[in-house]
Amino acid sequence: MSQRFRIDGATRLVPEDRSGIPALAGRSGTYALMPTAPDLLVFSRTPPEGGSIPTPRVVLSGDAGGFPLSDLIAFLSQSRWSGVIRVHTPGGERSLTLREGEVRGATSEEPADRLGEVLVRLGYADRAQVEAVLREQSHAKLGRALVEKGVLQAHDLFKCVTHQVSEIFHAIVLCREGAFFLIDQPLDEKTGHSLQLSTQSLLMDSIRKIDEMAHFRKRIPHGRMYVARKRPSDGKLEEDEDRVLAMLDGRRTVLELGHAARLSEFDVTKVVFRLLEGGFAGLTDKPVGAPAAAAVAPEKAATPRVRPPVRTVAPVDARPVARVFNFIFREIRDEVARSGMDREFIAAANAALANQALSSSPVLEGLAFAADGSLPEGRLMEAFDKHRAHLGSEPLASFRQALSDVMFFLLFQAGELLESRADEDLARRVKELLATLEAP
Repeated sequence: MSQRFRIDGATRLVPEDRSGIPALAGRSGTYALMPTAPDLLVFSRTPPEGGSIPTPRVVLSGDAGGFPLSDLIAFLSQSRWSGVIRVHTPGGERSLTLREGEVRGATSEEPADRLGEVLVRLGYADRAQVEAVLREQSHAKLGRALVEKGVLQAHDLFKCVTHQVSEIFHAIVLCREGAFFLIDQPLDEKTGHSLQLSTQSLLMDSIRKIDEMAHFRKRIPHGRMYVARKRPSDGKLEEDEDRVLAMLDGRRTVLELGHAARLSEFDVTKVVFRLLEGGFAGLTDKPVGAPAAAAVAPEKAATPRVRPPVRTVAPVDARPVARVFNFIFREIRDEVARSGMDREFIAAANAALANQALSSSPVLEGLAFAADGSLPEGRLMEAFDKHRAHLGSEPLASFRQALSDVMFFLLFQAGELLESRADEDLARRVKELLATLEAP
């Protein structure tokens, strides 16, 4: 991928420098130019001679505007493919790293996608702190350096890195121009943060966000609209809604509210939309009190917030799920203990639980990891039985998702402490343990 060629004024294909010439070695023959999009040239040798080349190599390429990348990613997830998806667009290059179909990392040339920008945008660090660390460390070590300096907690770093990867993933799914490449190459997971995220969950989340944001944009055209408070809370708002409502003074835009509340653009847009629908807020195109400020846009009549009745649900045995995840948690803790970092590891995990930074599920409230890395099974079961009527139509799936969120954080933390081979072996064992939940 590093050799560069150009088409000069005489329509000749020539290398930009001498380094491009060896790339053509062994490729002599007649080639047919295939019809492609403007950003992609594909030549096919005629007649084909076969053969193979060592990795890394492109095994599939195509027009991002002619084939939905979401469908491609779904196929790669189902086939448990390992390698890199690289997407070239006019806005820059983005890539996803997959191992056995699951997302293990993401990169982007877009400056707004850098971890430092994500930290500032979500309000976890200010620009001066980020720039001070970058004068001493590379971008790849920024997050860990901020944790060591006490600017970030480990669970805050996990949240921001996960958000960063999700945003890059979302941008790739939305891509409608440029070219994409599947690259078969060995994966070096120690070049950045070690993550293991569910590709299917990211896909569903991206599709949901696309649909929901289109709905929100009918009332909130963009994130630069100012938001003014129209009436106080009625005591029935959700926590994020109450928190954002308290910030409304007519002088902050939707994006600025997201920064102050440490919410992504999608999440704060969703909160503001709910406040508009409930008659708690209004929009202006200029800050309240500014010269010639626009009047608050007329809103629909307040829609009463009707909470659905509590439904009775059939008994569900969540104990097997809890036991498998506790086995996984102990397995992760034991691997970290071999490096002598288990006390710090458990402390960081408990801090994340105490701050509800890993999951909003009520089944985890007030819980803490024991020294062996497990959660108290009895209290987990009590919490599940107490809250299962509020866990949706599939309470067991919601329970499992909450424990999965915890597991991904623990794997992320372990990946920061373990050697690459130990980290990969741990991920394999965890995958085998999770597979027991799927067994009949």
